Amino acid sequence: MSYGVRLRVSGDYACFTRPELKTERVSYDVITPSAARGVLEAIHWKPAIRWVIDAIHVLEPIRFASIRRNEVGSKAPAGKIASAMKRGSIEGLHLHVDEDRQQRAATVLVQPAYVIEAHFDMTARAGAEDSVGKHLDMFNRRAARGQCFHQPCLGTREFVAQFELLPADAPAPPPSAKTASQGFGTPRDLGLMLWDIDHAAPGRPSMFFNARLEDGVMRVPPPGSPEIRR
Repeated sequence: MSYGVRLRVSGDYACFTRPELKTERVSYDVITPSAARGVLEAIHWKPAIRWVIDAIHVLEPIRFASIRRNEVGSKAPAGKIASAMKRGSIEGLHLHVDEDRQQRAATVLVQPAYVIEAHFDMTARAGAEDSVGKHLDMFNRRAARGQCFHQPCLGTREFVAQFELLPADAPAPPPSAKTASQGFGTPRDLGLMLWDIDHAAPGRPSMFFNARLEDGVMRVPPPGSPEIRR
């Protein structure tokens, strides 16, 4: 069984980085299903449930801006992190940001706003204490109060996402304008978009689908769909 929710998310900027363009960050045109799932999981997630994104409504015209920002050039080595976890001490595990800072260009979205349509499925890890009503109530209560485990973001941590719970049975809010960039008039092909990462498979492969915007809505194929490619 599945249970649907609707959430409006917005922010000043967003960057849903295209994996094929890593040197300088370039955002997809629309929030990816994996990023949308991350927003929902920031509000409520347990091993007993799995969020599935059904559709994304694009409420604002798609606009880009180029910015430059400072980033850390490297990550903490995974081997050092594993060693620190084994010995229970973080001694020797550090990064000197001032010594490894890089300025990089990024092409980001400006004033993005979406309605995320999603549902959750119960997983095999659900116990006797887990019920669908319990998790749906927890999500609705937390989202209505603005509660979250951590602040959800729009692609990267510095681009904070504001969120608002919408009634699941009410129509989605209309877009502020109906532009060609949102697929009004003629459906717009967005090309291959990251659907999610298969964390259960060896090597954690990325999965993609052919994204398409029609009348401001991007439909997302369900798990197991032949439209999803690896």
